[in-house]
Amino acid sequence: MNNQNGYPEVVTFGESMGLLTAEDSRGLEYASQLRKSFGGAESNLAIGIARLGHSAGWCGRLGDDPLGHMIQKSIRGEGVDVSRSILATGEPTGLMLRENASGHASVYYYRKLSAASRMTPEDLDEDYIRNTRILHVTGITAAISESGLATVNRAMDIAREAGVTVCFDPNLRLKLWTLEEARRILLALAEKCDYFLPGLDELALLYETEDQNEIFARLRRLRAVSIVKGGPDLTYVVEKENTLEVPYFKAERVLDTVGAGDGFCAGFITGLLRGYTIEEAVRLGNLNGSMVIQAVGDWEALPTDAQVQAKLNNKAHVER
Repeated sequence: MNNQNGYPEVVTFGESMGLLTAEDSRGLEYASQLRKSFGGAESNLAIGIARLGHSAGWCGRLGDDPLGHMIQKSIRGEGVDVSRSILATGEPTGLMLRENASGHASVYYYRKLSAASRMTPEDLDEDYIRNTRILHVTGITAAISESGLATVNRAMDIAREAGVTVCFDPNLRLKLWTLEEARRILLALAEKCDYFLPGLDELALLYETEDQNEIFARLRRLRAVSIVKGGPDLTYVVEKENTLEVPYFKAERVLDTVGAGDGFCAGFITGLLRGYTIEEAVRLGNLNGSMVIQAVGDWEALPTDAQVQAKLNNKAHVER
């Protein structure tokens, strides 16, 4: 469902890359076949929103190459608006390789000088952002290049000027920059959002302390409501005066933790769109994330609204 003005309810942008996965337990070096897909925190989020029955727009920059075309078509096929995405001639689509060799998961990125890293504020459709309900951005886009950071800052400024809610997931990736660079930039971006969506492990690095009381005290200085993932079987909601604990939904089995955070964010933002209380929105995020890790894939395991409602209502699956 679009806004009454015809624009998506959620807008996001960032790098989506081709993904080649070695399913051979010996890893990439000895694998004879690789499974092709794609992945990216922001496009995962947009697909998750669409599967839950709401409208999302993804404004990424891809190369005008086979991988770029595959990614754009696949995201569109999931019901996400890609009308503001760009296929850039002469610029490559980023690529990542993944393996799970002898039980040890590793990812290798090939994204330097990718089309997405050349994103600039001029690539933004400002009306598209002004007319959405929620803008979602991540620290990954800020990390891939200086122009990526400038684009994130400009998008957040446009949204705030228009009264659009801003959600920010730091998505700390230390393969992309040093911790010192990340700390300086991500904490500055956290000052500009309405909902800050970090993991507890990320906060320990950003705030340079394992003391949870100190971490939460720092969060209370923000204007944002902080939704802290990764507590002991729960998610924390940290506001100026209050801390709320929302228990996880226990997963029956864990097959792949990739995409869990994106699934959580999709569920949480969907709850905001539906006018849920913060606790209800976090609960939906927790459920969505727990369902993602019970199947394999960056975005393939994101549940539909019917699957989520069946889980909430404890309906058993019946094969006919």
